[in-house]
Amino acid sequence: MTPLFGRRKQNSTDSDAVRPESGARAASIDGSVESRRPLWVVVVPVKPSARAKSRLDVDGVRRADLARAIALDTLAAATACELVAQVVVVTDDAALAREAAMIPSLRFVPEGDARGLDAAVAAGVASIDPSGRMPRAALLGDLPALQPADLADALRAAASLPRAVVPDAEGTGSTLVTAGIGVEWASSFGDGSFARHVALGCQALQIPDASTLRRDVDTAAQLDAARTLGLGPRTAALLAPRFS
Repeated sequence: MTPLFGRRKQNSTDSDAVRPESGARAASIDGSVESRRPLWVVVVPVKPSARAKSRLDVDGVRRADLARAIALDTLAAATACELVAQVVVVTDDAALAREAAMIPSLRFVPEGDARGLDAAVAAGVASIDPSGRMPRAALLGDLPALQPADLADALRAAASLPRAVVPDAEGTGSTLVTAGIGVEWASSFGDGSFARHVALGCQALQIPDASTLRRDVDTAAQLDAARTLGLGPRTAALLAPRFS
């Protein structure tokens, strides 16, 4: 499988540590960089595709295949973001891990006994940076149109804030939650999560309505909206017969 954005690095297991790259992206232990751009650890929880996206019904496409393609496109875009040191994927989907082998900078952590998105995200955060020495973010894995530059814009805006949140396109959910260096991790994903994240002390980032970071996908109508923004190659290829 060809990497989406051309960079290639070996994936790692849950025993590896974050190793920020050299040069402009070289990071010290407190997350600072030579170019004054903090590097982030981004945690992406992904349900096994067999039970993911229960409301996403598209004629002629297996729901499990579509859910996995969406997750893979999201992961590829996140790893290509210039402000991301590493992407931690919390999942028990073995097929996803196999198909993601050519996406750079991924680290897989088993979901195990974690129940729900928040428990999975917390497990990912704890496995790689329990003391909060780098800024951390949780990104939903259902953003098939995500562009690395849009994620970078949000992380750049969040860098000076203790906690931040990006609302979804409808304004009620959340697609990205962040915690700065030394800030205890907290999240509250699920229906109506945006208000709960604000109540937790997250500052809402002023991300444009048309940002690909805001277009998560749970329904066929939302997938059509994402398609107008430009789907990632895996999702686009899977849907190509439907629109040919």
